[in-house]
Amino acid sequence: MNQLKQANCIFFILILILLTLLLGACVNNVQPKQKIPAKSEKPKAPVSTAGDEWKTPIAVPKDAGEFYKTAGWLSETEVVYITNLEQTSSVFQYNLFTGKSELIYESKNPIVNVQISPSKKYLLVHSSPSSYEGLVTIIDSKGKEQIQKSFPSYELVFEWNPYNESEILVSNFAEDWSYQLFLLDMKKAITAEVFLPQPFIKWMNGKEFGFLDWDQENLSLTAPLIVKESENGSEKTVTQSAIQFSTFHDLLMTVTVNEHDQTMADYSFFDKELKKFFVFSIPQLTNYSDWLVPFYDYNEQRRQFITFKPLTSGEMDTYSDGFQLESYDLKGKSSKLITEGLDNEPINFSPSGEALLYGYQFEKIIDLNSKKIFELIKK
Repeated sequence: MNQLKQANCIFFILILILLTLLLGACVNNVQPKQKIPAKSEKPKAPVSTAGDEWKTPIAVPKDAGEFYKTAGWLSETEVVYITNLEQTSSVFQYNLFTGKSELIYESKNPIVNVQISPSKKYLLVHSSPSSYEGLVTIIDSKGKEQIQKSFPSYELVFEWNPYNESEILVSNFAEDWSYQLFLLDMKKAITAEVFLPQPFIKWMNGKEFGFLDWDQENLSLTAPLIVKESENGSEKTVTQSAIQFSTFHDLLMTVTVNEHDQTMADYSFFDKELKKFFVFSIPQLTNYSDWLVPFYDYNEQRRQFITFKPLTSGEMDTYSDGFQLESYDLKGKSSKLITEGLDNEPINFSPSGEALLYGYQFEKIIDLNSKKIFELIKK
């Protein structure tokens, strides 16, 4: 009898376990109901890009005269622009999000150009009291004068030292295009003549200069790229035949003719040890007696190089297919088409790499996220 009770008890326990498992399986197979949004709920609008929030075009102050050109980016949200009124000029900073202009500097002479230092802390104002005099005034971003220097000259070209912003190379041209080179030291408040064989010099680092060593006796489409040590004068050749080159912080870029196809141009990138790490090629256009190098720029923060690219090779005066704007990721060694059908005009990266100033007067901005072009000045 006891055995029968024990068997019944075991059977009852097994039945309970089986029912528990079946109920658990049913619960797991029940799908949760989809949430039905209330009628009052509205779908969220897509996040707007920076360009949609910019207040453009610029409303130039009435007493400032006419817009001359934009000089560049002072920050991610501010650009610097120049106005002319009779024989005077003014420099303003403009906030793209508030739409407000703030006067930075007034010049009694027409301003030729304003060049912003790599860190955005200083502005070099090049004004022209006469046809044969260039006045260089360096101010901070609030307009406080740091140094002023006059050069008897027909034309001046500047190269700011990105490794030491107190130093600026000044190429001083006479009317016959003979030249002198000067090192302007803002910190020491001195100007010293520099003796180099070419007028267009780039800073390779704090102690070396780079230049294309053009043959003055024989015309050529290419020249050796030379790096010269400033202290001991030693030289080394990076490439024997460059069309153009640029230096950025710890980066060198050269443009050369492709060895196997002369209708193509090679863009080569070198690190601070002058080791080549990336190359790409684009179709090449001739421009009368030389090669056309489309406008380009580089953003250090993103390690992104951007350039205009022709669709085919040929002669510039008969070319009519427009240009593609392409970016190259130097870190990932990849490329991306931004937009197409544009004119080949100067471009200038914003600090973050999200936008470009565009045009011969930097009178437009390209929002690289939305691919939209905004006019800075009302036509």
